[in-house]
Amino acid sequence: MELRLLVTFEKVATVLSFTQAAGELKYAQSSVTSQIRSLETSLGTELFDRLGSRIRLTEAGERLLPYARRIIELNDEARAAVTGADEPAGAINIGTMESLTSYRLPALLELFHHRYPQVKLSLRPTLGDETRQALRQGVYDIGFLMERETEHAGLETVVLTAEPLVLVCAPGHALAVAASRSAPAGAAKLATVDLAEVQLVGTEPGCPYRDLFEEELRESTGSPPPFMEFGTIEATKRGVAGGLGVALLPRMTVRQELASGTLVALPWEPSFQLSTQVAWREGKRLPRHVRLFIDETMRLVREQESNQPPCAATWRGSP
Repeated sequence: MELRLLVTFEKVATVLSFTQAAGELKYAQSSVTSQIRSLETSLGTELFDRLGSRIRLTEAGERLLPYARRIIELNDEARAAVTGADEPAGAINIGTMESLTSYRLPALLELFHHRYPQVKLSLRPTLGDETRQALRQGVYDIGFLMERETEHAGLETVVLTAEPLVLVCAPGHALAVAASRSAPAGAAKLATVDLAEVQLVGTEPGCPYRDLFEEELRESTGSPPPFMEFGTIEATKRGVAGGLGVALLPRMTVRQELASGTLVALPWEPSFQLSTQVAWREGKRLPRHVRLFIDETMRLVREQESNQPPCAATWRGSP
């Protein structure tokens, strides 16, 4: 089996499209089709079922795929070892979400841009299930998750840090005013049922904390109020600061706003906890530059947490 045929097979098996595979490999589609037929001929079996405009792996194709990936990974390792390159090099496809890209990863991206210019990073915005599936299929090399669960079938995972959530609103919001007034009397906590009539502002469905928040509201109130949805965290924060409602967001995304007083934190805590994690396909032999990226990620997140001062008081009388 020729390596180039296995590379083409792995790409087609990952994206399940001859057209897309040809585009990503920069081949003509006829060349991809010819290479797959050559591989099938050499193995004496079909690797794909052709279902009109769609394809899927046959049982033989399913068995071949993990071997193809291991051969490709070993080839990359061997090339790096033989050439003796001191500087890490290679591409890394990374699945991540907006909050992590904007608030956890900038220092890491800057480090690799300046210190490891031969490592080419490609960030793909996806959430939860989509990220996990892409990792299992080999579309992504690594993925960042913000989840309640820390074990995921078919993946190896490292928990980077707990990710506290905070319910925020504008300083003049009725809930903020009420919380401020109650603070001297013992800092009364908001109950989930207290949010039943409140306008909620949030990101799109599929965002882990949005979905879990909605689930908790449903269990406590019967039917949660509808969310006013914004496309990004920045837009959500602006809407909340403008008095449109309250939003549950990772604390890391609102540190500056809480410190400046643009937003205030309400005395409510979710019943669930999330952690930021980095994951990759179980059993995947990680190339040197990917292992380096994971190691640097762990180091920088630890530094971020150890150097992060606590947020300033977010409503009058808060501890």
